[in-house]
Amino acid sequence: MEASQVLPGAALREERRWRPSGPFDVVLTLSPHRRGGGDPAWRRTPDGAIWRTSRTPEGPGTLRVTAGGGEVHAQAWGPGAEWLLETLPSLLGADDDVTGFAELLARLARSGDERHARAAAFVAGLAGRAAGLRIGRSLRVFEALVPAVLEQKVVGREAWRAWRFLMRRYGEPAPGPAPEGMFVIPPPEVWRAIPSWDWHRAGAEAVRARTIANAARHAAKLERTTEASTEADRLLRALPGIGVWTSAEVRQRAHGDADAPSVGDFHLPGIVGYALTGRKTDDDGMLDLLEPFRGHRHRVVRLIELSGVRPPARGPRMAPRDYRAF
Repeated sequence: MEASQVLPGAALREERRWRPSGPFDVVLTLSPHRRGGGDPAWRRTPDGAIWRTSRTPEGPGTLRVTAGGGEVHAQAWGPGAEWLLETLPSLLGADDDVTGFAELLARLARSGDERHARAAAFVAGLAGRAAGLRIGRSLRVFEALVPAVLEQKVVGREAWRAWRFLMRRYGEPAPGPAPEGMFVIPPPEVWRAIPSWDWHRAGAEAVRARTIANAARHAAKLERTTEASTEADRLLRALPGIGVWTSAEVRQRAHGDADAPSVGDFHLPGIVGYALTGRKTDDDGMLDLLEPFRGHRHRVVRLIELSGVRPPARGPRMAPRDYRAF
């Protein structure tokens, strides 16, 4: 077990056990919330536990989740502990329509359309190998938005470096016996007040900084969309600097939207096209290939990503930029 930090007064608040229906993999389900190595808000410890921090409507909280014997055991600390455990099933995909997905694949298989049937058989094979995957929803919109904006049009390592710097500088230590170095995301008003020089030190240029600061002004309105992904998409994309890709990335995590593919991703169309047809494609081609799976398009993309199927590399990787040197 990693070294841990125990804050004064952070005694164990709550525990809960939950039994999911059907196969369940806690790592596959919660890993989309991890933002690179050393994420201050997400950690997997050697004992197999997943630790995650969140700023809930009741305040900061730390969640520890383990799974075994068909059951999930969760512990939570901090003012947000009760909320974290109350919403645990949603986070772990209790609302995910996995049965509807299986029925969709069956319909495509017997549709008489050879292309659709072939794609459905391929995806069904991927789903069988990742049977424990659920699309969960964190119900925390701004918490998903900040790292998504930091990831706009940059390589992951650059975005994750900025996320770590800002979390460690402005977040608060995680309540309870969390692994050393875990922090809770600061509230929206703190993001609005971050000075330009700290954005620069983080390696985030002015455009992304302004996008996050402006979104922080509307955070309360965004949080009220947790039951309506379509409304969230409309509100998110009305904000300057937030387009279809960022909106999808937020809704996948905060709303559990299994039908929100990340259009505009540099690599994703090529991966999806190669997996389904053996040829790379563009965004329009990807959406055409995913159309038969409407209602579950993000789920299909996630399964393809987990499969490891990739087109042959034909060029150098994009190198991370460092705005701190500018």
